[in-house]
Amino acid sequence: MKVLAALMVTALVAGCGGNRFDRGDGGAVTRFSSGPISRACLSSDRKARNPRLCGCIQTVANQSLSGSDQRKASRFFSDPQRAHDTWMSQSPSDDAFWERYKVFASRSEQSCRGY
Repeated sequence: MKVLAALMVTALVAGCGGNRFDRGDGGAVTRFSSGPISRACLSSDRKARNPRLCGCIQTVANQSLSGSDQRKASRFFSDPQRAHDTWMSQSPSDDAFWERYKVFASRSEQSCRGY
């Protein structure tokens, strides 16, 4: 019976996947997520990358960007030229995306400082 209960708990926790709770310095529980931004962040060559920082950035992305915006932004990690091209683009859709992206970047910087 204990083995069955342990297997059920393990399956439940594994099924939740993608989200993790971590107790920060202030004792508050902060939610960390996984997704396209987090994966791109973790696979980048940036020295500051770590699971907590990348998870925090993904959490902000979940609050600020649609799924398609997240996929588009995740490509910036491996191809900074793509970010520049999007920024310089004259298309109304790229301009609208860039405005959303700037809000996301600002929120990420404020929310994830110290990770």
